[in-house]
Amino acid sequence: MISVVIPAYNEEANIVACLESLNHQTIPRDQYELIVVDGNSRDRTRELAAPLADLVFIQISAKVGGARNDGIQQARGKIVATTDADCVVPPDWLERILSDFERYRPVQLYGTVYPREGGIRNHLALALANAFSRVGYWTRTLYYTLGCNTAFDREAFLTAGMYRTIDAGDDLEIALRMKNLGQVVLDPALKVGFSMRRYQQFGTLRSIYRWLYIVYHGGESSKYQYSRQEYR
Repeated sequence: MISVVIPAYNEEANIVACLESLNHQTIPRDQYELIVVDGNSRDRTRELAAPLADLVFIQISAKVGGARNDGIQQARGKIVATTDADCVVPPDWLERILSDFERYRPVQLYGTVYPREGGIRNHLALALANAFSRVGYWTRTLYYTLGCNTAFDREAFLTAGMYRTIDAGDDLEIALRMKNLGQVVLDPALKVGFSMRRYQQFGTLRSIYRWLYIVYHGGESSKYQYSRQEYR
């Protein structure tokens, strides 16, 4: 059994596409479960998710890292994968995760991303992000483990102390603790379709600068000059 945890907040426009991609995997449906952890959405997110997921509930912990923690604690699988409600995954995503865990025996596995939206700027931005992931991994200096495309050995994740509940950088910080328990592995062929909507809304350079600023200052957006609402 492998479990997939999907945090969601006001994602009625995206949650169906995400869950449909997860319901059409190359492994049998009874070999995995889908868990949607909802941040008390004000739209139809939970209503739309319910027929397509095995479990939908309102999160009790703060922020997106807390939502992932809540979901993983409810998960039945020995391996737990996470993605985002505005992402889509290819049909072999779970099969590849299982294959990588059998081959490498990691405590954490992560992959790369491609833009769901077209445009050269979007492709360039994520090509740079993927290059950053590869360089960090090869040099063993930084594990850029995006929460939209990562998987854990569940017991090791719980032993490490789970995600920190911060606004940015939680997916970098968790890998620093996971690597003390075993191997953290990058599989560049493990891909997820990533929504660029926030980059389009605020601008790519501004979004990257803002993310770096928050991470540098401990992961809390209250230390950044713009409104916390921009990080929804």
